[in-house]
Amino acid sequence: MTSEQITNTGSVSGDCGSAQARARTHVQAYVQTQARQNGSAKDGSATNGPARNDSAKDGPSGRKHGLQRCHAMLRPVSLRALLPWLTSIIGVASALCLVIAWFPSTVWNTPIVSSDAPAHYYFIHRLLDEGLGAALHLWPHDSFYPPLFHICAYLVIKIAALFGVQCSIYAAFNITWIIASGVIFPAGMLVLCRYFLRRWNRGNPISNPISRISQASSTPESSSVSESSNVSNQQVPSAGNRQYDAASDATFVLRNLIGLFVPVLAVSSVCHPYGLLNAGPLIAFGFATSLLPFLIAATLRLFDAIAAREHIAKWLAIAAVAGVVCLVAHPRIAFTYALILVPFIVLRLPWKLILGAFIAMCVGAVAFVALMLTSFKSDRWANPDSWFHSHQPSKNLWESISFCLTDGLDGFPAILFALLLIAGTAAAFVCASRRAAARASDSFSSAASTVVPVASADVDVDASTSDIAVSAADSPVSVSCPPPASHSNATDAASASSESSRLRRNDRLRDVIALTAAFLLVALVYVCTVTLVGALPNIISAPWYRDENRIMTMLPLATLPLLVIGINALAECVSACAASASFAPSASSFSTKNSASSVPSLSSASAVSSVKNASFASNWIVLIAVFLVIAILAVSAQIVCPSRSAARDTIIAHSSLNQSDPNEQLTEQKIAVLRKVTERTGTQATIISDPLNGSMYAETLFNANMLYPIINARTDVPSAPFGKVETAFASGDAQQVLGTVCPLTDAPEYFLTMGDQAQSLQSFPYRAQYDSFHNEELIDTYVDGGTLVKVADYSQYGQGWALYRFGCTD
Repeated sequence: MTSEQITNTGSVSGDCGSAQARARTHVQAYVQTQARQNGSAKDGSATNGPARNDSAKDGPSGRKHGLQRCHAMLRPVSLRALLPWLTSIIGVASALCLVIAWFPSTVWNTPIVSSDAPAHYYFIHRLLDEGLGAALHLWPHDSFYPPLFHICAYLVIKIAALFGVQCSIYAAFNITWIIASGVIFPAGMLVLCRYFLRRWNRGNPISNPISRISQASSTPESSSVSESSNVSNQQVPSAGNRQYDAASDATFVLRNLIGLFVPVLAVSSVCHPYGLLNAGPLIAFGFATSLLPFLIAATLRLFDAIAAREHIAKWLAIAAVAGVVCLVAHPRIAFTYALILVPFIVLRLPWKLILGAFIAMCVGAVAFVALMLTSFKSDRWANPDSWFHSHQPSKNLWESISFCLTDGLDGFPAILFALLLIAGTAAAFVCASRRAAARASDSFSSAASTVVPVASADVDVDASTSDIAVSAADSPVSVSCPPPASHSNATDAASASSESSRLRRNDRLRDVIALTAAFLLVALVYVCTVTLVGALPNIISAPWYRDENRIMTMLPLATLPLLVIGINALAECVSACAASASFAPSASSFSTKNSASSVPSLSSASAVSSVKNASFASNWIVLIAVFLVIAILAVSAQIVCPSRSAARDTIIAHSSLNQSDPNEQLTEQKIAVLRKVTERTGTQATIISDPLNGSMYAETLFNANMLYPIINARTDVPSAPFGKVETAFASGDAQQVLGTVCPLTDAPEYFLTMGDQAQSLQSFPYRAQYDSFHNEELIDTYVDGGTLVKVADYSQYGQGWALYRFGCTD
């Protein structure tokens, strides 16, 4: 072999692979050693007779030696299996601490005063009153609302009661939110990112030159001589394996360090979970978003099973269960799920399944349109340009694009995140493209190999059978010692490995393209929502109600996996370039030594040793550099975070009772009035009031029976009393009012006035339906006619505040 051939064999052409597990290398080395020993034993039997052969193969000392080797190989497996779990626990615990530290302390005893909060508190209250049977009809008019978040809060209260602890609705609400945001979501993002890391690093050592020198030293020309030399057989593989183990360890630690910071980065952005707690809060949708990474990961594993044609039923069942759980959390999360999965469906499924998936999506879209047309009456359906007519753009084009590239971070962390995302994506494309080209050219040579290489960079080993470096999402894998491999078994293994390599030679490239496409789709929807106006942006963003807060939650799902594999690709490129710089002279020296003699003897070991120190240093220097960069990003994101701080300050302001406007939803005066009203009426009597004045909070604050415990009291549902009461009260007809109100319950019915509607609820589109409830002239008319009888005056708290009882005959 010439110097040029060796250099070409060991050159690094952008194939910046990462390390296989150390245990897999040991097992493969053991198999080859045993195979050579069997061959030597057979040769010896020809000379010395069958007795020597049997002694070499089946003697007690041989079996004892094999068991010792097996035990030695099994010992490091447990350590490597422990590290992913340890880093996962530390990462998720850190994320939980960040979420708890951010969480406003003011909302543990008082409610969040916002548009959607009263409904969520009421849903939990209804479950407590009626039991889990109410989960399928949580709305006051008994229609369905996604109940999973509220069921979890209900269970928190019940579990606390088992230990003698009384947990309020607000505390249970907060605990459920913290668990979903600080544990479930970062853990799900860790599972998703580790999935892509495992696929990216599968079967690819971070430093290729070492392994290729080892392969060059065992060429067919020198195999006969090296087999007859014990020095060559023992020293060359051991040197190569030691250096390969160093590269493998560097890759393994790198993957776990990246995984250590993924949970922290998942909760560093205002996109999720903090934005949704401030916007409404959008609790059910946020809970579904926290669960979504598990569904995406399960679906991708299902795609892997389909490609491998094994374990399909298992992953189909897991994905189905995860899908049902997400839909019970909030059915609208299906649009986010479909948007992110579309590129993976196109790139990784057979065309028949692609067609079936898109047919299913079309059916779902038609069903959604039908639901909207039948549920919400409007004369603007035929004119998409008039949809969301009150919506106003909040960012210009550059601001919306930069927000996507920075994952909603601020300042220096935003710049660093964007730079890493762009550079990492470019590096991932280069590495994946060159690797695909190299693998295509090497597939036939891999199939022709008669011995499986110990540390080949050109062979992907099936992760389901030999991926020892497990992730946090997988159970620890045990390794058993294989029997000695014969020549035919080695050939079969090489053929199977070559076939596996052929089937998955484009995994990296497909993942990079799919993740990039998913990010671009999410960015498109976000830009259409916050910047563009017109019919097309309305149609594109309609599944998310053209709401910026819902669409922001999709950004971490696309940016974090892309960032993780991008950083991994950058690290591989730097390490490979550093290793190749020292590989070229070593390979030339090795070729010069071998040109003078056909016996390699110790020259291959010296060639490996000459590049050992430089390659070892490059791997671990890159590891330290990556650790520092990610650590700087994660830490600085907690220091420079004005967006998260602003969201926290807004929630604190919403939960404060010291309001300058006496007509706000909740003030100290209104709390005092609601307490007195409940003491006067009891918890069984029905109280009717304008919910937009804050009276709806009496339901969960003091267990009052409010007819309108939420602001969105729909009037288009036949079973709901809201529309009938509103129409009757606005009519001015005393008989109609009493004929509608009095049959509501057997208990007395009251009417409460507490001023005008709160300014913070003026954006509610149906607020006019409650105007009659604060019409003073109409109320005076009913009082004069005896329809309403004043039973308590609260004018000392606010002008016109009073409690009336309907003049029913009960």
